[in-house]
Amino acid sequence: MTAAFCLALAVSTTATASASAADLFNSAQGRFAAGDTRGALADIGGAVAGEPGDTNALALQAIYADAAGDLITRETALARLGAMDGGMRAGVDGMLNAIRIASFTPPNPLPAIQGPSTAIIVLGYGLLPDGAMRPELINRLQAALVQSWASPMSPIIVTGGNPQNGITEAAAMQGWLQSHGVPAQRIHPEHRAGSTVGNALNSVPLARSLGAGGAIIVTSANHIRRATVDFNVAGLPVVGAMSAITSAGQLIAEVMPLTKDQQLGMYRDAIRVFGIPAGY
Repeated sequence: MTAAFCLALAVSTTATASASAADLFNSAQGRFAAGDTRGALADIGGAVAGEPGDTNALALQAIYADAAGDLITRETALARLGAMDGGMRAGVDGMLNAIRIASFTPPNPLPAIQGPSTAIIVLGYGLLPDGAMRPELINRLQAALVQSWASPMSPIIVTGGNPQNGITEAAAMQGWLQSHGVPAQRIHPEHRAGSTVGNALNSVPLARSLGAGGAIIVTSANHIRRATVDFNVAGLPVVGAMSAITSAGQLIAEVMPLTKDQQLGMYRDAIRVFGIPAGY
């Protein structure tokens, strides 16, 4: 066997192993998106075995293990990740802590009192085909209006794209708030976001440009926990969260801690906000 043949064989074997690890990485993401937490954990374990230096795979292994309640695998993955990239380990720790706290924190219908270094961020909701706002979005804006009175120096960010009839969610919200007495210069629209992940990724730099180091999130009761996680993972601490609650029954329905299955949406969002690629 020649040296050249041996080299070619080694390169071929490495490429096959790398492809296999990439396939498992992609399969794990798909399984987790479909709610198969155990299958995702098994696949990402194979990806880590094939590429032990892949920090994205190790991060996912820790996250999937946390979602599955496999504490030994989680701590092992976190320890290995920390040895390779301490900053990424800290980020994953922060993500898991944010999910844990949000899961046990019920929605709050009361406004928070904050100053100019805290932004009020109102999350959009899909408009009707003619550009009119749905009742759910108006409920959010009514809560935001009360919050604006409680924190009169806080800048207000309205975030949401998804235009209908040439009108974005942010533009519709901006118009409503202005028509209800909020000064135009206080309102800062973010017109691109098409999801909660986009709300966080696009609004955080805007909030920082306004001098805000924290946020009060205003959205619906059944959305507030996921939104809070996304903004915390995006790097803007959530110091208050006001839910648009229209009945006592709605509050009661959302007051219980979330189960692991109910938390999956928060894990999926947080992974995207964190910046782990969706596939290789």
